[in-house]
Amino acid sequence: MFQKKDIIYSETIGVCIVDDIVKLADNKKDVYQYYLLRSAFDRKKKAYIPVENHTVQLRNLISLQEAVALQETKDYEKKSALVKEEVLYVIENSKRGE
Repeated sequence: MFQKKDIIYSETIGVCIVDDIVKLADNKKDVYQYYLLRSAFDRKKKAYIPVENHTVQLRNLISLQEAVALQETKDYEKKSALVKEEVLYVIENSKRGE
């Protein structure tokens, strides 16, 4: 389970921040936990994804080594814009931490 303030990758909005974990009820009054995700690049973009049984791929960001290796592949230009954003985000944030 991800925690509030974690920076992760969502296949729907790319690099995002777990802004909150909220409880939402359905029509039957059953309550479920949802991640409130906000895009790291566009704070207006947000998504509510169920904590359990979600169909959207959520994962930790790739490592710096994976980002550099991916950027150097000949297929890099064919990758989706969200994957390219992740690569650039990881590389740029590693430079800030130096």
